[in-house]
Amino acid sequence: MFRRVSGLLIAVVLAASACGSEGGTAAAPATTPAATAAAPTELTVFAAASLTETFTELGKTFEAAHPGTTVKFNFGSSATLATQITQGAPADVFAAASPATMKTVTDAGLATAPTVFVKNKLQIAVPPDNPAKVESLKDLTDPEVKVALCAEQVPCGAAAVKALDAAGLKVTPVTLEQDVKATLTKVELGEVDAALVYQTDVIASAGKVTGIAFPEADQAINDYPIAALSKAPAADLAKQFVDLVLSQQGKDVLTKAGFEAP
Repeated sequence: MFRRVSGLLIAVVLAASACGSEGGTAAAPATTPAATAAAPTELTVFAAASLTETFTELGKTFEAAHPGTTVKFNFGSSATLATQITQGAPADVFAAASPATMKTVTDAGLATAPTVFVKNKLQIAVPPDNPAKVESLKDLTDPEVKVALCAEQVPCGAAAVKALDAAGLKVTPVTLEQDVKATLTKVELGEVDAALVYQTDVIASAGKVTGIAFPEADQAINDYPIAALSKAPAADLAKQFVDLVLSQQGKDVLTKAGFEAP
């Protein structure tokens, strides 16, 4: 009898041991899974079209100093960008071509204490061969001269209105464009004889157009403010990008492109 009971107990112990070795929960894993790599961080900057070249360069500088970070730009009319921001478009930084367009954002409580970082003024852009023989702002009043202007609600258009008012002149454009790059393109393609654009855009064209300075431009200078947005998804990076723009390194890039110190 004793031998029979002992045999049964041994069988039960062995069976329990076998079950424990077959179940996945009893044994500790031999290795731990590899850590998941951190996803790259994205910084979104909304900036005036006239800042395309300089901010693209500064974006590369920022990425080099912040490995794993990607700077995404939305360039366009400052007025359009301000509207997009107030309507909820996700953005971290806004750099506008006028205080008026920045005010749209600050009035909505989406940015505080913007800083003016550069100034810009207009030039007359003409094709290199200047077929219409434009030499001054007054020449743009000739009905035979095809002129492109920015729409009045965007900063380059508002500046054009100020300059023309200061000169006491009336110009009838053949086209009104929504940002300064589109206006410049009309000259580059030979679709118009002249356009009023920023001096920085003339420089950025790299010889595709010729710039003609005029005295009334001094009465229509645009201040450019920049701000980190209040609801920035990448708030720390937004502040650091603004700091880069305001730094000596940022100033050097901007003044080389033709922007003026505030």
